[in-house]
Amino acid sequence: MPTLHPDAAAVLKAGKEAGKQPYEAGTPEEARAGYAAGRAATLPALVDVAQCLDFSAPGQGGPIPMRLYRAAGTPADAVLPCLLYFHGGGWMLGNLDTHDALCRQLAQACQACVIAVDYRLAPEHPYPAAIEDGAAALSYIVREAERLRIDRSRIAVGGDSAGGNIAAVLALMGRDGDLPKTVFQFLIYPVIDLSMSTDSYRRVTVDSGVSLTDATMRFFIDHYAPAASDQQHWHASPIRAATLKDAPPALVVTCANDPLSDEGREYARRLDEAGVPVAELHLNDQIHGFITMGGVVGSVGPILNFAGAMLLDRWRICARSQP
Repeated sequence: MPTLHPDAAAVLKAGKEAGKQPYEAGTPEEARAGYAAGRAATLPALVDVAQCLDFSAPGQGGPIPMRLYRAAGTPADAVLPCLLYFHGGGWMLGNLDTHDALCRQLAQACQACVIAVDYRLAPEHPYPAAIEDGAAALSYIVREAERLRIDRSRIAVGGDSAGGNIAAVLALMGRDGDLPKTVFQFLIYPVIDLSMSTDSYRRVTVDSGVSLTDATMRFFIDHYAPAASDQQHWHASPIRAATLKDAPPALVVTCANDPLSDEGREYARRLDEAGVPVAELHLNDQIHGFITMGGVVGSVGPILNFAGAMLLDRWRICARSQP
Protein backbone atom coordinates (compact mmCIF):
# COMPACT_ATOMS: atom_id res chain seq x y z
CA MET A 1 0.00 0.00 0.00
CA PRO A 2 1.46 3.43 -0.91
CA THR A 3 1.68 6.33 1.51
CA LEU A 4 -1.64 7.41 3.04
CA HIS A 5 -2.49 11.00 3.97
CA PRO A 6 -3.63 11.27 7.62
CA ASP A 7 -6.96 12.75 6.55
CA ALA A 8 -7.56 9.90 4.10
CA ALA A 9 -6.56 7.37 6.76
CA ALA A 10 -9.13 8.90 9.11
CA VAL A 11 -11.84 8.60 6.44
CA LEU A 12 -11.05 4.92 5.92
CA LYS A 13 -10.93 4.27 9.66
CA ALA A 14 -14.34 5.91 10.18
CA GLY A 15 -15.83 3.86 7.36
CA LYS A 16 -14.48 0.64 8.82
CA GLU A 17 -15.77 1.45 12.29
CA ALA A 18 -19.19 2.25 10.84
CA GLY A 19 -19.28 -1.15 9.13
CA LYS A 20 -19.29 0.36 5.62
CA GLN A 21 -19.87 -2.39 3.07
CA PRO A 22 -18.38 -2.41 -0.44
CA TYR A 23 -20.77 -1.20 -3.11
CA GLU A 24 -20.60 -4.54 -4.90
CA ALA A 25 -21.97 -6.32 -1.82
CA GLY A 26 -25.50 -5.08 -2.52
CA THR A 27 -27.88 -3.99 -5.23
CA PRO A 28 -27.49 -0.80 -7.29
CA GLU A 29 -30.20 0.80 -5.14
CA GLU A 30 -28.34 -0.08 -1.94
CA ALA A 31 -25.10 1.20 -3.45
CA ARG A 32 -26.77 4.53 -4.25
CA ALA A 33 -28.06 4.92 -0.72
CA GLY A 34 -24.65 4.10 0.74
CA TYR A 35 -22.91 6.50 -1.61
CA ALA A 36 -25.22 9.38 -0.71
CA ALA A 37 -24.79 8.70 3.01
CA GLY A 38 -21.02 8.56 2.68
CA ARG A 39 -20.90 11.87 0.83
CA ALA A 40 -22.99 13.59 3.49
CA ALA A 41 -20.48 12.63 6.18
CA THR A 42 -17.49 14.21 4.42
CA LEU A 43 -18.90 17.26 2.63
CA PRO A 44 -17.57 20.74 3.37
CA ALA A 45 -19.84 23.61 4.30
CA LEU A 46 -21.58 25.04 1.25
CA VAL A 47 -19.96 28.18 -0.10
CA ASP A 48 -22.18 30.98 -1.33
CA VAL A 49 -22.44 31.60 -5.05
CA ALA A 50 -24.09 34.45 -6.90
CA GLN A 51 -26.60 32.16 -8.60
CA CYS A 52 -27.67 28.54 -8.33
CA LEU A 53 -30.27 27.64 -10.93
CA ASP A 54 -31.83 24.27 -11.78
CA PHE A 55 -32.95 23.76 -15.37
CA SER A 56 -32.97 20.99 -17.97
CA ALA A 57 -31.79 20.22 -21.47
CA PRO A 58 -33.62 18.02 -23.97
CA GLY A 59 -32.12 14.57 -24.36
CA GLN A 60 -32.79 11.27 -26.12
CA GLY A 61 -34.11 9.77 -22.90
CA GLY A 62 -36.07 12.84 -21.82
CA PRO A 63 -35.11 16.07 -20.03
CA ILE A 64 -31.59 16.11 -18.58
CA PRO A 65 -31.49 17.87 -15.18
CA MET A 66 -28.72 20.45 -14.89
CA ARG A 67 -27.62 22.98 -12.30
CA LEU A 68 -25.92 26.28 -13.06
CA TYR A 69 -23.61 28.08 -10.62
CA ARG A 70 -22.27 31.59 -11.12
CA ALA A 71 -19.42 32.60 -8.86
CA ALA A 72 -20.00 35.18 -6.15
CA GLY A 73 -18.17 38.37 -7.06
CA THR A 74 -18.88 38.15 -10.79
CA PRO A 75 -21.09 40.87 -12.31
CA ALA A 76 -24.70 39.79 -12.77
CA ASP A 77 -24.69 40.74 -16.46
CA ALA A 78 -21.23 39.34 -17.25
CA VAL A 79 -20.81 36.73 -19.98
CA LEU A 80 -18.68 34.12 -18.21
CA PRO A 81 -16.58 31.18 -19.36
CA CYS A 82 -18.08 27.87 -18.33
CA LEU A 83 -17.01 24.48 -16.96
CA LEU A 84 -19.48 21.71 -17.82
CA TYR A 85 -19.11 19.19 -14.98
CA PHE A 86 -20.00 15.49 -14.74
CA HIS A 87 -20.21 13.81 -11.35
CA GLY A 88 -18.52 10.53 -10.48
CA GLY A 89 -20.09 7.36 -9.12
CA GLY A 90 -19.28 4.55 -11.53
CA TRP A 91 -21.99 5.68 -13.98
CA MET A 92 -24.41 4.23 -11.37
CA LEU A 93 -24.30 6.57 -8.37
CA GLY A 94 -24.46 10.27 -7.65
CA ASN A 95 -26.56 13.22 -8.72
CA LEU A 96 -26.61 16.99 -8.63
CA ASP A 97 -26.84 17.05 -4.84
CA THR A 98 -23.92 14.70 -4.11
CA HIS A 99 -21.60 17.08 -6.00
CA ASP A 100 -23.30 20.38 -5.14
CA ALA A 101 -20.62 21.43 -2.66
CA LEU A 102 -17.82 20.58 -5.09
CA CYS A 103 -19.40 22.52 -7.96
CA ARG A 104 -19.84 25.55 -5.73
CA GLN A 105 -16.18 25.37 -4.77
CA LEU A 106 -15.17 25.05 -8.41
CA ALA A 107 -17.27 28.03 -9.46
CA GLN A 108 -15.55 30.17 -6.84
CA ALA A 109 -12.11 28.81 -7.64
CA CYS A 110 -12.37 29.67 -11.34
CA GLN A 111 -14.57 32.77 -10.85
CA ALA A 112 -16.82 31.66 -13.66
CA CYS A 113 -19.86 29.53 -14.41
CA VAL A 114 -20.10 25.82 -13.62
CA ILE A 115 -22.94 23.72 -15.02
CA ALA A 116 -23.45 20.26 -13.50
CA VAL A 117 -25.15 17.51 -15.51
CA ASP A 118 -27.38 14.81 -14.01
CA TYR A 119 -26.92 12.23 -16.77
CA ARG A 120 -28.84 8.95 -16.88
CA LEU A 121 -27.42 6.15 -14.74
CA ALA A 122 -26.79 2.45 -15.24
CA PRO A 123 -28.00 -0.24 -14.97
CA GLU A 124 -31.36 1.26 -15.96
CA HIS A 125 -29.60 3.26 -18.68
CA PRO A 126 -26.36 1.54 -19.72
CA TYR A 127 -23.73 2.75 -22.17
CA PRO A 128 -23.97 4.90 -24.21
CA ALA A 129 -26.73 6.77 -22.32
CA ALA A 130 -24.28 8.80 -20.20
CA ILE A 131 -22.32 9.87 -23.30
CA GLU A 132 -25.54 10.72 -25.16
CA ASP A 133 -26.70 12.91 -22.28
CA GLY A 134 -23.30 14.57 -21.99
CA ALA A 135 -23.29 15.33 -25.70
CA ALA A 136 -26.82 16.71 -25.54
CA ALA A 137 -25.96 18.87 -22.53
CA LEU A 138 -22.89 20.34 -24.21
CA SER A 139 -24.76 21.06 -27.44
CA TYR A 140 -27.59 22.67 -25.50
CA ILE A 141 -25.47 25.10 -23.51
CA VAL A 142 -23.69 26.17 -26.68
CA ARG A 143 -27.05 26.82 -28.38
CA GLU A 144 -28.37 28.64 -25.31
CA ALA A 145 -25.14 30.43 -24.44
CA GLU A 146 -26.55 33.92 -24.85
CA ARG A 147 -29.54 33.23 -22.60
CA LEU A 148 -27.34 31.51 -20.00
CA ARG A 149 -24.82 34.38 -20.17
CA ILE A 150 -21.86 32.11 -20.93
CA ASP A 151 -19.12 32.49 -23.54
CA ARG A 152 -19.63 29.69 -26.05
CA SER A 153 -16.02 30.09 -27.20
CA ARG A 154 -14.68 29.32 -23.71
CA ILE A 155 -16.36 26.13 -22.55
CA ALA A 156 -14.39 23.47 -20.68
CA VAL A 157 -15.45 19.99 -19.63
CA GLY A 158 -14.58 18.21 -16.41
CA GLY A 159 -15.54 15.45 -14.05
CA ASP A 160 -14.37 12.97 -11.46
CA SER A 161 -14.05 9.22 -12.01
CA ALA A 162 -16.89 8.13 -14.33
CA GLY A 163 -17.57 11.83 -14.89
CA GLY A 164 -13.95 12.25 -15.98
CA ASN A 165 -14.55 9.46 -18.47
CA ILE A 166 -17.52 11.34 -19.95
CA ALA A 167 -15.57 14.61 -20.08
CA ALA A 168 -12.61 13.00 -21.86
CA VAL A 169 -14.89 11.43 -24.46
CA LEU A 170 -16.74 14.69 -25.13
CA ALA A 171 -13.44 16.55 -25.48
CA LEU A 172 -12.36 14.15 -28.23
CA MET A 173 -15.76 14.26 -29.91
CA GLY A 174 -15.44 18.05 -30.03
CA ARG A 175 -11.99 17.77 -31.53
CA ASP A 176 -13.40 15.49 -34.23
CA GLY A 177 -16.22 17.90 -35.08
CA ASP A 178 -18.99 15.66 -33.75
CA LEU A 179 -19.72 18.15 -30.95
CA PRO A 180 -18.90 21.78 -30.25
CA LYS A 181 -15.21 22.20 -29.47
CA THR A 182 -14.17 22.62 -25.85
CA VAL A 183 -11.07 24.48 -24.76
CA PHE A 184 -9.97 22.50 -21.69
CA GLN A 185 -10.56 19.19 -19.92
CA PHE A 186 -10.30 18.80 -16.15
CA LEU A 187 -10.07 15.09 -15.38
CA ILE A 188 -10.07 13.94 -11.75
CA TYR A 189 -8.98 10.29 -11.35
CA PRO A 190 -10.82 9.51 -14.60
CA VAL A 191 -11.88 6.10 -15.88
CA ILE A 192 -9.95 5.90 -19.14
CA ASP A 193 -9.77 2.20 -19.97
CA LEU A 194 -12.56 -0.27 -19.17
CA SER A 195 -10.26 -3.26 -19.70
CA MET A 196 -9.07 -3.02 -16.07
CA SER A 197 -5.64 -4.17 -17.25
CA THR A 198 -3.20 -1.77 -15.57
CA ASP A 199 -0.93 -2.64 -12.65
CA SER A 200 -2.85 -0.41 -10.25
CA TYR A 201 -5.81 -2.77 -10.51
CA ARG A 202 -3.58 -5.48 -9.11
CA ARG A 203 -2.20 -3.22 -6.38
CA VAL A 204 -5.46 -1.74 -5.12
CA THR A 205 -7.64 -4.73 -4.24
CA VAL A 206 -10.15 -5.47 -1.52
CA ASP A 207 -7.24 -6.12 0.86
CA SER A 208 -6.10 -2.51 0.49
CA GLY A 209 -8.87 -1.21 2.75
CA VAL A 210 -10.02 1.52 0.36
CA SER A 211 -13.57 2.06 -0.89
CA LEU A 212 -12.85 1.71 -4.63
CA THR A 213 -11.14 -1.56 -5.53
CA ASP A 214 -10.80 -3.82 -8.53
CA ALA A 215 -13.97 -5.65 -7.44
CA THR A 216 -15.91 -2.40 -7.16
CA MET A 217 -14.84 -1.31 -10.62
CA ARG A 218 -15.89 -4.68 -12.04
CA PHE A 219 -19.32 -4.11 -10.42
CA PHE A 220 -19.60 -0.68 -12.06
CA ILE A 221 -18.32 -1.66 -15.49
CA ASP A 222 -20.47 -4.79 -15.70
CA HIS A 223 -23.57 -2.67 -15.07
CA TYR A 224 -22.54 0.20 -17.34
CA ALA A 225 -21.05 -1.59 -20.35
CA PRO A 226 -21.43 -5.36 -19.99
CA ALA A 227 -20.65 -6.07 -23.67
CA ALA A 228 -16.94 -6.46 -24.40
CA SER A 229 -17.39 -4.74 -27.76
CA ASP A 230 -18.76 -1.64 -26.01
CA GLN A 231 -15.91 -1.59 -23.49
CA GLN A 232 -13.40 -1.52 -26.34
CA HIS A 233 -14.98 1.45 -28.15
CA TRP A 234 -13.18 4.72 -27.46
CA HIS A 235 -16.50 6.32 -26.47
CA ALA A 236 -16.28 4.04 -23.42
CA SER A 237 -12.48 3.76 -23.14
CA PRO A 238 -11.04 7.03 -24.49
CA ILE A 239 -7.46 5.75 -24.25
CA ARG A 240 -8.38 3.57 -27.24
CA ALA A 241 -8.83 6.61 -29.48
CA ALA A 242 -6.54 6.30 -32.50
CA THR A 243 -4.79 9.54 -31.58
CA LEU A 244 -5.03 12.23 -28.91
CA LYS A 245 -3.49 14.84 -31.19
CA ASP A 246 -5.29 18.20 -31.09
CA ALA A 247 -7.31 17.25 -28.00
CA PRO A 248 -8.04 20.20 -25.69
CA PRO A 249 -5.41 21.09 -23.08
CA ALA A 250 -5.84 19.13 -19.87
CA LEU A 251 -5.32 18.93 -16.13
CA VAL A 252 -5.28 15.29 -14.99
CA VAL A 253 -5.44 14.55 -11.26
CA THR A 254 -4.59 11.04 -10.07
CA CYS A 255 -3.91 9.38 -6.72
CA ALA A 256 -1.92 6.27 -5.87
CA ASN A 257 -4.44 4.53 -3.61
CA ASP A 258 -6.80 4.02 -6.53
CA PRO A 259 -7.14 1.26 -9.13
CA LEU A 260 -7.59 4.02 -11.74
CA SER A 261 -4.20 5.55 -10.98
CA ASP A 262 -2.15 4.04 -13.79
CA GLU A 263 -4.66 4.59 -16.59
CA GLY A 264 -5.05 8.25 -15.66
CA ARG A 265 -1.29 8.73 -15.64
CA GLU A 266 -0.98 6.88 -18.95
CA TYR A 267 -3.61 9.17 -20.47
CA ALA A 268 -1.66 12.23 -19.34
CA ARG A 269 1.50 10.71 -20.85
CA ARG A 270 -0.27 10.05 -24.16
CA LEU A 271 -1.61 13.61 -24.25
CA ASP A 272 1.93 14.86 -23.68
CA GLU A 273 3.33 12.66 -26.44
CA ALA A 274 0.60 13.95 -28.79
CA GLY A 275 1.73 17.52 -28.18
CA VAL A 276 -1.30 18.50 -26.10
CA PRO A 277 -0.61 20.96 -23.25
CA VAL A 278 -1.17 18.89 -20.11
CA ALA A 279 -0.52 19.20 -16.40
CA GLU A 280 -0.55 16.06 -14.29
CA LEU A 281 -1.08 16.30 -10.54
CA HIS A 282 -0.36 12.94 -8.89
CA LEU A 283 -0.99 12.51 -5.18
CA ASN A 284 0.78 9.46 -3.82
CA ASP A 285 -1.02 9.71 -0.47
CA GLN A 286 -4.68 10.11 -1.47
CA ILE A 287 -7.63 7.80 -2.12
CA HIS A 288 -10.20 7.66 -4.88
CA GLY A 289 -13.11 9.97 -4.09
CA PHE A 290 -11.15 12.46 -2.00
CA ILE A 291 -12.17 15.46 -4.12
CA THR A 292 -15.72 15.39 -2.67
CA MET A 293 -14.42 15.03 0.90
CA GLY A 294 -13.51 18.67 1.45
CA GLY A 295 -15.09 18.61 4.90
CA VAL A 296 -12.46 16.19 6.21
CA VAL A 297 -9.60 16.21 3.66
CA GLY A 298 -7.71 19.47 3.98
CA SER A 299 -5.87 19.28 0.66
CA VAL A 300 -9.07 19.51 -1.41
CA GLY A 301 -9.30 23.30 -1.24
CA PRO A 302 -5.75 23.99 -2.48
CA ILE A 303 -6.16 21.46 -5.31
CA LEU A 304 -9.40 23.07 -6.47
CA ASN A 305 -7.78 26.48 -6.29
CA PHE A 306 -4.97 25.18 -8.50
CA ALA A 307 -7.52 23.79 -10.97
CA GLY A 308 -9.33 27.12 -10.94
CA ALA A 309 -6.08 28.92 -11.74
CA MET A 310 -5.42 26.52 -14.63
CA LEU A 311 -8.89 27.16 -16.03
CA LEU A 312 -8.52 30.93 -15.68
CA ASP A 313 -5.20 30.83 -17.50
CA ARG A 314 -6.60 28.78 -20.39
CA TRP A 315 -9.65 31.04 -20.68
CA ARG A 316 -7.33 34.08 -20.68
CA ILE A 317 -5.35 32.58 -23.56
CA CYS A 318 -8.56 31.82 -25.46
CA ALA A 319 -9.86 35.36 -24.98
CA ARG A 320 -6.57 36.81 -26.20
CA SER A 321 -6.68 34.71 -29.37
CA GLN A 322 -10.16 35.86 -30.35
CA PRO A 323 -10.43 38.49 -33.09
